[in-house]
Amino acid sequence: MSYREPALPRFRPLASSCSPAVATTGFTIYGCSPAEAVLFDELAPRFGVLPTITAAPVSAANAELALGNRCVSVGRDAHVAKGTLRALRRVGVRYVSTRSVGYDHIDVGYAESVGITVGDVGYSPDGVADYTVMLMLMTLRHARSVVRRMDAHDYRLNDLRGRELRDLTVGVIGTGGVGSAVMDRLWGFGCLVLAHDDCPAAYAHYVPLDDLLRQSDIVTIHTPLTPATRHLLDARRIAQMKPGAVVINTGRGALLDTEALVLALDSGQLGGAALDVPEYESPVLSRLREMPNVLISPRVAHHTDRALSDTVENSLLNCVDFESGRHPRQG
Repeated sequence: MSYREPALPRFRPLASSCSPAVATTGFTIYGCSPAEAVLFDELAPRFGVLPTITAAPVSAANAELALGNRCVSVGRDAHVAKGTLRALRRVGVRYVSTRSVGYDHIDVGYAESVGITVGDVGYSPDGVADYTVMLMLMTLRHARSVVRRMDAHDYRLNDLRGRELRDLTVGVIGTGGVGSAVMDRLWGFGCLVLAHDDCPAAYAHYVPLDDLLRQSDIVTIHTPLTPATRHLLDARRIAQMKPGAVVINTGRGALLDTEALVLALDSGQLGGAALDVPEYESPVLSRLREMPNVLISPRVAHHTDRALSDTVENSLLNCVDFESGRHPRQG
């Protein structure tokens, strides 16, 4: 199985340097937020693209909005059903670009079987990497408990002392764009960094996954979600982890078995967790939200100005590349 995520370009010039062009390519953008819409309207003419923008997520019922356009863009959270793919194909769509890294919300094999190519986009990994390290620090310093005490006007020190990163070992699972950016930041703190990836880079200390779990005080997950990596950290692997260790997940919710995580936190085997991507369908998610040593945020690690502009620009480039016969970026 492969844990490696696509290695993303750290910087890419914006389209502002391009000369204005006459719009010749139609492109339907589904599930478009107001902020995305502003950027699509601003950048599309520079690529020679005429956008059709809707806030509605893609579905079989609104596939006709793509009539006459061979390329469409869909949101990162939109599940694209098989019936939707068939409807898009009937109105002439040949390429679906998702505004995300990875496309576990689209059945790529089925799309190909009906004649549709699927692609994703790259964006700066730095926002997710920054957020990941922030979650580590907040968990080590018991930030949730501290803020709650402040809200109650309780200014006393308590027995929950924090830990310093330089004294700890951090295990990074998956060292593509985001994982590598996380390691770049961690070395500045002076901690020992272990890594695991099926395609290792030369500059990190790589170990087998079981060794990483046994040795790490913090484990952070940065792998794509595939059938092989679903519940990558399951009950067996969580049981291998160091007593009191902390889990960070800014990848995909289903990489971590939530029920096994709750049991490990309840028993005291794990010392805490911070999840930007909870496994929303888990029946024990409400229990996880109540735990004082758990931080949960609603998938916002990627949500930065730079990532948004990268996403819009690369969505437009995917459409232009497809129409020109160049193979668009696919993870």
